[in-house]
Amino acid sequence: MKKILLLTFIFFLFFSSCSQQKRRELRISTNSWIGYAPLFYAKEKGYLEAADIKLITNVSLAEAADIYSVGKADMVTTTQHEYYMLKNSNPNIIPIILLDRSKGGDVVLSNRSIKELQNAKQIHAYLEIDSINAEVLEDFLKHYNIDPQKLKYINKDQAQIQDLKPQKDKNILIATYIPYNIFLEKKGFHELSSTKNTDAIIVIDSLCTSQKKVNKYKKRLHELKKIIDRSIREINSNKQQSYELTKNYLGNISYGEFVDSLQLIEWINHPSKTLLKRIKPMGYDEKFLIK
Repeated sequence: MKKILLLTFIFFLFFSSCSQQKRRELRISTNSWIGYAPLFYAKEKGYLEAADIKLITNVSLAEAADIYSVGKADMVTTTQHEYYMLKNSNPNIIPIILLDRSKGGDVVLSNRSIKELQNAKQIHAYLEIDSINAEVLEDFLKHYNIDPQKLKYINKDQAQIQDLKPQKDKNILIATYIPYNIFLEKKGFHELSSTKNTDAIIVIDSLCTSQKKVNKYKKRLHELKKIIDRSIREINSNKQQSYELTKNYLGNISYGEFVDSLQLIEWINHPSKTLLKRIKPMGYDEKFLIK
């Protein structure tokens, strides 16, 4: 009898182990941005692996969206621009976890002053055209009454834009974000505007997926929300450790630059009622959000 019980117990452990191993890995497509630090942190701490979640990092917002759109990822980090773009081809996509709001992390840089750009005959504008960069740049042009017809738009990913250098014979505008602006400013470009000094545009970062995935992996997605909340708490409480764990995802910026960058976003994983009311017309419906 004892032998039968022992064999039964062994078989139970075996099949239980097999069942756990068969849990499908969920993949998140993302890119380098200070607001996605909780995901980078969670990966390095092993929190994502424990939940059978894999992070796919990309060089741009557009590339992260493309990876999701072709089915190579189950979830994707987006601003509202990429969310709307993806929704055009996949109406079932919804934001499920709010991450951060840019409060200065999206910037417009130049090698010229505002007045020089207003008087310029031609301006070379570098940006990720299929990203929130386009909206940030458009807002800047309207605010400073700069004719968009002057602009020659040059579509580059942020890794390519990062290699730009100021040129005496060329008027340059750059729409970028942390950490890429840090390297560009070190080369001589200066900030003209950011999401810190304008309230006309609100930039929201969230994790998106399809309603089908929500229904199928509801328990795991709630587990992911807890992981993100935990990571944000730990980032806030131990910035030195979080810096060491995430710096490779953020272009190896310095510790001081990391701390300063965190000041240019607002964590919205526990959004206020005021924010929820403001972003609902943008397609961020509270009923779809995991809290």
